Amino acid sequence: MELVQKPLLRALSGEAVWPPPFWLMRQAGRYLPEYRQLRAQAGDFIALCTSPALAAEVTLQPLRRYGMDGAILFSDILMLPWALGQSLRYAEGEGPLLEPIRDAEAFARLDPSGVANRIAPILETVTRVRSGLDQEAPKAALIGFAGSPFTVACYMVEGRGGGEFAHARRMAYSDPALFGRIIRLLVDSTIEYLLAQAEAGAEALMLFDSWAGLLPPIQFRRWSIDPTAAIVRGIRKVRPDIPLIGFPRLAGPLLPEYAARTGVGTVAMDTGMDPRWAVANVPEGITLQGNMDPQALVSGGDAMEAEARSILAAMRGRPFVFNLGHGIVPPTPPEHVAALARVIRMG
Repeated sequence: MELVQKPLLRALSGEAVWPPPFWLMRQAGRYLPEYRQLRAQAGDFIALCTSPALAAEVTLQPLRRYGMDGAILFSDILMLPWALGQSLRYAEGEGPLLEPIRDAEAFARLDPSGVANRIAPILETVTRVRSGLDQEAPKAALIGFAGSPFTVACYMVEGRGGGEFAHARRMAYSDPALFGRIIRLLVDSTIEYLLAQAEAGAEALMLFDSWAGLLPPIQFRRWSIDPTAAIVRGIRKVRPDIPLIGFPRLAGPLLPEYAARTGVGTVAMDTGMDPRWAVANVPEGITLQGNMDPQALVSGGDAMEAEARSILAAMRGRPFVFNLGHGIVPPTPPEHVAALARVIRMG
Protein backbone atom coordinates (compact mmCIF):
# COMPACT_ATOMS: atom_id res chain seq x y z
CA MET A 1 0.00 0.00 0.00
CA GLU A 2 1.36 3.40 -0.91
CA LEU A 3 2.14 5.59 2.07
CA VAL A 4 0.11 8.50 0.70
CA GLN A 5 -3.04 6.39 0.98
CA LYS A 6 -2.78 6.23 4.75
CA PRO A 7 -5.17 8.82 6.23
CA LEU A 8 -2.79 9.87 8.99
CA LEU A 9 0.10 10.46 6.60
CA ARG A 10 -2.18 12.39 4.25
CA ALA A 11 -3.22 14.69 7.10
CA LEU A 12 0.36 15.10 8.35
CA SER A 13 1.33 16.05 4.81
CA GLY A 14 -1.15 18.93 4.81
CA GLU A 15 -4.34 17.40 3.41
CA ALA A 16 -7.66 18.18 5.10
CA VAL A 17 -8.87 14.58 5.47
CA TRP A 18 -12.44 14.18 6.75
CA PRO A 19 -13.43 12.54 9.00
CA PRO A 20 -10.02 13.29 10.47
CA PRO A 21 -7.58 10.51 11.30
CA PHE A 22 -7.04 9.92 14.99
CA TRP A 23 -4.72 8.38 17.52
CA LEU A 24 -4.33 9.13 21.23
CA MET A 25 -1.26 9.94 23.27
CA ARG A 26 -0.53 7.04 25.67
CA GLN A 27 -3.11 4.95 23.82
CA ALA A 28 -1.06 1.87 24.77
CA GLY A 29 -0.90 1.72 28.52
CA ARG A 30 -2.33 1.19 31.96
CA TYR A 31 -6.00 1.77 31.16
CA LEU A 32 -6.03 -1.45 29.09
CA PRO A 33 -6.28 -4.79 30.94
CA GLU A 34 -4.25 -6.52 28.23
CA TYR A 35 -1.43 -4.04 28.83
CA ARG A 36 -1.45 -4.70 32.57
CA GLN A 37 -1.05 -8.41 31.92
CA LEU A 38 2.02 -7.88 29.75
CA ARG A 39 3.45 -5.32 32.18
CA ALA A 40 3.26 -7.90 34.95
CA GLN A 41 4.90 -10.45 32.70
CA ALA A 42 7.83 -8.12 31.96
CA GLY A 43 8.30 -7.23 35.62
CA ASP A 44 10.32 -4.06 35.07
CA PHE A 45 9.32 -1.09 32.92
CA ILE A 46 12.73 -0.77 31.25
CA ALA A 47 12.64 -4.49 30.53
CA LEU A 48 9.25 -4.01 28.88
CA CYS A 49 10.55 -1.14 26.73
CA THR A 50 13.58 -3.20 25.66
CA SER A 51 11.78 -6.50 25.01
CA PRO A 52 10.85 -6.18 21.32
CA ALA A 53 8.20 -8.88 21.28
CA LEU A 54 6.39 -7.46 24.33
CA ALA A 55 6.79 -3.79 23.38
CA ALA A 56 5.51 -4.49 19.86
CA GLU A 57 2.51 -6.31 21.24
CA VAL A 58 1.73 -3.41 23.58
CA THR A 59 2.01 -0.94 20.68
CA LEU A 60 -0.50 -2.93 18.61
CA GLN A 61 -3.05 -3.59 21.37
CA PRO A 62 -5.09 -0.36 21.01
CA LEU A 63 -5.12 -0.69 17.22
CA ARG A 64 -6.86 -4.04 17.57
CA ARG A 65 -9.44 -2.62 19.95
CA TYR A 66 -10.20 0.72 18.32
CA GLY A 67 -8.77 0.88 14.80
CA MET A 68 -6.75 4.05 15.29
CA ASP A 69 -5.10 5.56 12.22
CA GLY A 70 -1.74 5.72 13.99
CA ALA A 71 0.29 3.44 16.21
CA ILE A 72 2.89 5.17 18.36
CA LEU A 73 5.92 3.19 19.42
CA PHE A 74 5.62 1.97 23.00
CA SER A 75 8.66 3.36 24.76
CA ASP A 76 9.55 6.32 26.95
CA ILE A 77 11.27 9.66 26.43
CA LEU A 78 13.84 8.73 29.10
CA MET A 79 15.17 5.80 27.16
CA LEU A 80 17.56 8.25 25.48
CA PRO A 81 19.31 9.40 28.68
CA TRP A 82 19.35 5.72 29.69
CA ALA A 83 21.04 4.93 26.37
CA LEU A 84 23.54 7.73 27.09
CA GLY A 85 24.49 5.91 30.28
CA GLN A 86 22.55 7.83 32.90
CA SER A 87 21.21 5.52 35.60
CA LEU A 88 17.44 5.16 35.41
CA ARG A 89 14.83 3.20 37.30
CA TYR A 90 11.08 3.43 37.70
CA ALA A 91 9.80 3.24 41.27
CA GLU A 92 6.19 2.32 41.98
CA GLY A 93 4.34 5.46 42.99
CA GLU A 94 7.34 7.72 42.31
CA GLY A 95 7.87 7.48 38.56
CA PRO A 96 11.32 7.78 36.97
CA LEU A 97 14.39 8.21 39.16
CA LEU A 98 17.74 9.18 37.62
CA GLU A 99 21.17 10.06 38.99
CA PRO A 100 21.02 13.87 38.68
CA ILE A 101 23.42 15.70 36.39
CA ARG A 102 24.25 18.89 38.25
CA ASP A 103 27.86 19.55 37.27
CA ALA A 104 30.42 19.04 34.51
CA GLU A 105 31.80 15.92 36.16
CA ALA A 106 28.42 14.19 36.06
CA PHE A 107 27.91 15.32 32.48
CA ALA A 108 31.29 13.86 31.49
CA ARG A 109 30.14 10.40 32.57
CA LEU A 110 27.57 10.29 29.76
CA ASP A 111 28.69 8.19 26.81
CA PRO A 112 27.08 8.94 23.43
CA SER A 113 29.16 6.18 21.81
CA GLY A 114 26.97 3.59 23.53
CA VAL A 115 23.64 4.86 22.23
CA ALA A 116 23.49 2.68 19.11
CA ASN A 117 23.89 -0.58 21.04
CA ARG A 118 21.44 0.33 23.78
CA ILE A 119 18.66 1.45 21.45
CA ALA A 120 18.96 -1.67 19.25
CA PRO A 121 16.06 -3.49 20.99
CA ILE A 122 13.84 -0.41 20.58
CA LEU A 123 14.61 -0.31 16.87
CA GLU A 124 13.74 -3.99 16.62
CA THR A 125 10.40 -3.12 18.20
CA VAL A 126 9.84 -0.52 15.48
CA THR A 127 10.52 -3.11 12.79
CA ARG A 128 8.19 -5.63 14.43
CA VAL A 129 5.38 -3.09 14.79
CA ARG A 130 5.70 -1.98 11.18
CA SER A 131 5.46 -5.60 10.07
CA GLY A 132 2.47 -6.14 12.34
CA LEU A 133 0.70 -3.09 10.96
CA ASP A 134 1.33 -4.19 7.39
CA GLN A 135 -0.46 -7.45 8.23
CA GLU A 136 -3.18 -6.34 10.67
CA ALA A 137 -3.87 -2.64 9.96
CA PRO A 138 -2.37 -1.64 6.61
CA LYS A 139 -4.01 1.79 6.64
CA ALA A 140 -2.47 2.72 9.99
CA ALA A 141 0.85 4.56 10.14
CA LEU A 142 3.65 4.03 12.64
CA ILE A 143 4.83 7.04 14.66
CA GLY A 144 8.27 7.06 16.23
CA PHE A 145 9.12 9.62 18.89
CA ALA A 146 11.57 11.17 21.30
CA GLY A 147 11.47 13.78 23.99
CA SER A 148 12.53 17.29 23.03
CA PRO A 149 15.87 18.33 24.52
CA PHE A 150 14.50 20.76 27.12
CA THR A 151 12.02 18.28 28.55
CA VAL A 152 14.55 15.44 28.63
CA ALA A 153 17.13 17.75 30.21
CA CYS A 154 14.63 18.61 32.94
CA TYR A 155 14.58 14.98 34.06
CA MET A 156 18.32 14.53 33.61
CA VAL A 157 19.19 17.50 35.81
CA GLU A 158 16.38 17.12 38.35
CA GLY A 159 16.77 13.36 38.70
CA ARG A 160 13.04 12.73 38.86
CA GLY A 161 9.71 13.84 37.44
CA GLY A 162 7.01 15.99 38.95
CA GLY A 163 7.21 19.42 40.46
CA GLU A 164 8.55 22.50 38.73
CA PHE A 165 12.00 21.15 37.74
CA ALA A 166 13.61 23.95 39.73
CA HIS A 167 17.18 22.65 39.49
CA ALA A 168 17.00 22.36 35.70
CA ARG A 169 15.43 25.77 35.23
CA ARG A 170 17.93 27.41 37.57
CA MET A 171 20.82 25.78 35.71
CA ALA A 172 19.52 27.28 32.45
CA TYR A 173 19.94 30.73 34.07
CA SER A 174 22.96 30.28 36.33
CA ASP A 175 25.09 27.95 34.19
CA PRO A 176 23.82 28.25 30.61
CA ALA A 177 27.14 26.88 29.33
CA LEU A 178 26.66 23.53 31.08
CA PHE A 179 22.93 23.45 30.34
CA GLY A 180 23.75 24.24 26.71
CA ARG A 181 26.17 21.30 26.58
CA ILE A 182 23.42 18.99 27.82
CA ILE A 183 21.02 20.39 25.23
CA ARG A 184 23.53 20.05 22.37
CA LEU A 185 24.25 16.45 23.32
CA LEU A 186 20.53 15.76 23.34
CA VAL A 187 20.04 17.46 19.97
CA ASP A 188 22.73 15.28 18.35
CA SER A 189 21.58 12.08 20.07
CA THR A 190 17.93 12.74 19.28
CA ILE A 191 18.70 13.19 15.58
CA GLU A 192 20.56 9.87 15.63
CA TYR A 193 17.76 8.17 17.56
CA LEU A 194 14.90 9.43 15.37
CA LEU A 195 16.69 8.73 12.10
CA ALA A 196 17.32 5.19 13.33
CA GLN A 197 13.60 4.81 14.09
CA ALA A 198 12.77 6.02 10.59
CA GLU A 199 15.25 3.58 9.09
CA ALA A 200 13.65 0.77 11.13
CA GLY A 201 10.18 1.57 9.76
CA ALA A 202 8.67 4.60 11.50
CA GLU A 203 6.59 6.62 9.00
CA ALA A 204 6.27 9.81 11.06
CA LEU A 205 8.21 11.22 14.00
CA MET A 206 7.06 13.21 17.02
CA LEU A 207 8.93 15.38 19.52
CA PHE A 208 7.37 15.73 22.97
CA ASP A 209 8.28 18.96 24.77
CA SER A 210 6.00 18.26 27.70
CA TRP A 211 7.52 20.90 30.00
CA ALA A 212 8.14 23.71 27.49
CA GLY A 213 5.36 25.71 29.13
CA LEU A 214 7.54 26.19 32.23
CA LEU A 215 9.75 28.57 30.26
CA PRO A 216 9.23 32.33 29.85
CA PRO A 217 9.34 33.56 26.24
CA ILE A 218 13.07 34.29 25.92
CA GLN A 219 13.99 30.96 27.48
CA PHE A 220 11.30 29.18 25.46
CA ARG A 221 12.88 30.40 22.24
CA ARG A 222 16.37 29.45 23.38
CA TRP A 223 15.71 26.04 24.93
CA SER A 224 12.58 24.80 23.14
CA ILE A 225 12.30 26.38 19.69
CA ASP A 226 16.00 26.53 18.76
CA PRO A 227 16.92 22.94 19.74
CA THR A 228 13.78 21.60 18.06
CA ALA A 229 14.64 23.51 14.89
CA ALA A 230 18.15 22.01 14.98
CA ILE A 231 16.70 18.50 15.24
CA VAL A 232 14.31 19.16 12.37
CA ARG A 233 17.18 20.40 10.19
CA GLY A 234 19.24 17.33 11.03
CA ILE A 235 16.42 14.96 10.15
CA ARG A 236 15.47 16.82 6.98
CA LYS A 237 19.02 16.47 5.64
CA VAL A 238 18.58 12.70 5.59
CA ARG A 239 14.80 12.19 5.43
CA PRO A 240 13.36 15.36 3.85
CA ASP A 241 9.87 13.94 3.37
CA ILE A 242 9.12 12.22 6.69
CA PRO A 243 6.31 13.99 8.60
CA LEU A 244 7.39 15.65 11.85
CA ILE A 245 5.07 16.51 14.75
CA GLY A 246 6.02 18.91 17.55
CA PHE A 247 4.23 19.09 20.90
CA PRO A 248 5.29 22.18 22.90
CA ARG A 249 2.88 21.63 25.76
CA LEU A 250 1.48 24.82 27.33
CA ALA A 251 3.17 27.01 24.71
CA GLY A 252 0.07 29.21 24.62
CA PRO A 253 0.49 32.27 22.36
CA LEU A 254 3.99 31.09 21.40
CA LEU A 255 2.52 28.14 19.49
CA PRO A 256 2.42 29.96 16.11
CA GLU A 257 6.06 31.03 16.49
CA TYR A 258 7.05 27.48 17.41
CA ALA A 259 5.22 26.20 14.33
CA ALA A 260 6.81 28.73 12.02
CA ARG A 261 10.39 28.58 13.31
CA THR A 262 10.96 24.90 14.12
CA GLY A 263 10.06 23.56 10.69
CA VAL A 264 7.73 20.83 11.92
CA GLY A 265 4.80 20.12 9.64
CA THR A 266 2.35 19.46 12.47
CA VAL A 267 1.90 21.03 15.89
CA ALA A 268 0.02 19.29 18.68
CA MET A 269 -2.25 21.44 20.82
CA ASP A 270 -2.48 20.89 24.57
CA THR A 271 -5.71 20.82 26.52
CA GLY A 272 -5.60 24.53 27.32
CA MET A 273 -5.39 25.67 23.70
CA ASP A 274 -8.52 27.08 22.07
CA PRO A 275 -8.70 25.23 18.71
CA ARG A 276 -10.38 28.20 17.06
CA TRP A 277 -7.51 30.47 18.11
CA ALA A 278 -5.00 27.94 16.78
CA VAL A 279 -6.79 27.79 13.43
CA ALA A 280 -6.71 31.58 13.19
CA ASN A 281 -3.09 32.03 14.28
CA VAL A 282 -1.01 29.00 13.35
CA PRO A 283 0.23 29.26 9.74
CA GLU A 284 -2.22 27.66 7.32
CA GLY A 285 0.31 25.20 5.94
CA ILE A 286 0.74 23.58 9.37
CA THR A 287 -1.39 20.58 10.34
CA LEU A 288 -2.95 20.79 13.81
CA GLN A 289 -3.30 17.87 16.21
CA GLY A 290 -5.26 17.59 19.46
CA ASN A 291 -6.69 18.41 21.86
CA MET A 292 -9.51 16.87 23.91
CA ASP A 293 -9.15 16.92 27.68
CA PRO A 294 -8.16 13.42 28.91
CA GLN A 295 -10.56 13.92 31.84
CA ALA A 296 -13.44 14.31 29.39
CA LEU A 297 -12.50 10.86 28.12
CA VAL A 298 -12.62 9.52 31.68
CA SER A 299 -16.07 11.06 32.17
CA GLY A 300 -17.51 9.84 28.87
CA GLY A 301 -21.13 10.28 27.91
CA ASP A 302 -22.71 13.46 26.60
CA ALA A 303 -19.99 15.72 28.00
CA MET A 304 -17.26 13.84 26.18
CA GLU A 305 -19.24 13.79 22.95
CA ALA A 306 -19.92 17.53 23.16
CA GLU A 307 -16.22 18.25 23.74
CA ALA A 308 -15.23 16.10 20.76
CA ARG A 309 -17.81 17.68 18.47
CA SER A 310 -16.70 21.17 19.45
CA ILE A 311 -13.12 20.36 18.42
CA LEU A 312 -14.27 18.74 15.19
CA ALA A 313 -16.38 21.76 14.31
CA ALA A 314 -13.42 24.10 14.85
CA MET A 315 -11.15 21.98 12.68
CA ARG A 316 -13.35 21.23 9.67
CA GLY A 317 -11.50 22.23 6.50
CA ARG A 318 -8.11 22.33 8.24
CA PRO A 319 -5.44 19.61 7.96
CA PHE A 320 -6.09 17.98 11.33
CA VAL A 321 -5.41 14.87 13.43
CA PHE A 322 -7.77 14.23 16.34
CA ASN A 323 -5.98 13.46 19.58
CA LEU A 324 -5.98 14.38 23.24
CA GLY A 325 -4.34 17.45 24.75
CA HIS A 326 -2.18 15.18 26.90
CA GLY A 327 -1.95 11.43 27.47
CA ILE A 328 -4.71 9.01 28.40
CA VAL A 329 -4.88 8.61 32.19
CA PRO A 330 -5.12 5.17 33.87
CA PRO A 331 -8.74 5.51 35.16
CA THR A 332 -10.06 5.84 31.58
CA PRO A 333 -12.73 3.20 30.85
CA PRO A 334 -11.82 1.41 27.59
CA GLU A 335 -15.43 1.64 26.43
CA HIS A 336 -15.17 5.44 26.49
CA VAL A 337 -12.33 5.27 23.98
CA ALA A 338 -14.53 3.11 21.74
CA ALA A 339 -17.33 5.68 22.05
CA LEU A 340 -14.94 8.50 21.14
CA ALA A 341 -13.77 6.59 18.09
CA ARG A 342 -17.38 6.35 16.90
CA VAL A 343 -17.91 10.11 17.30
CA ILE A 344 -14.74 10.92 15.36
CA ARG A 345 -15.62 8.51 12.55
CA MET A 346 -18.98 10.24 12.17
CA GLY A 347 -17.16 13.58 11.69
